[in-house]
Amino acid sequence: MNYCSNCASPLEFRIPAGDSLPRHVCPACGTIHYQNPKLVVGALAEWEDRILLCRRAIEPRHGMWTLPAGFMENAESTADAAARETAEEACARIELGEMYTLIDVPHISQVHIIYRARLLDLDFRPGEESLEVALFDEASIPWEQIAFRTIAITLRHFFEDRRRGNWPFRRESLPPPDTPLR
Repeated sequence: MNYCSNCASPLEFRIPAGDSLPRHVCPACGTIHYQNPKLVVGALAEWEDRILLCRRAIEPRHGMWTLPAGFMENAESTADAAARETAEEACARIELGEMYTLIDVPHISQVHIIYRARLLDLDFRPGEESLEVALFDEASIPWEQIAFRTIAITLRHFFEDRRRGNWPFRRESLPPPDTPLR
């Protein structure tokens, strides 16, 4: 950030009074410009024993498979964001269930939230951000072509939880890709 969105003056990067972290501060009007994590929200939509995946038509990870998900918009609930993203990316209608996974991704300042959902019908097709949309059972998931680690983690939890017949809320924090797992 270089200029204040309030008055267009050049910004300083410093710790404002009463704060503990450096922020972009406007010395002219005093506005503090906070930068906070982005929420990525989506749905794991089921039809019988299969789940809905979308093959990405956009970067990052063009051509890879993912659950329908994307950035939450202002004035939108997380549930509304999950349903909207599913409609946009897969032109699919869903009945939203409970929040299923919340995965912190601090190294890119994101939080990924996935809801469980039920497809209401088989009338789905690729939206503008998808090359194709398909239903997959566990054996046919293209694991090597899953776009994001958070989606692979969510899918693995899902199939494990389905075998157990137990659906706990899953929360975790993802280290940077080059961090060895313990």
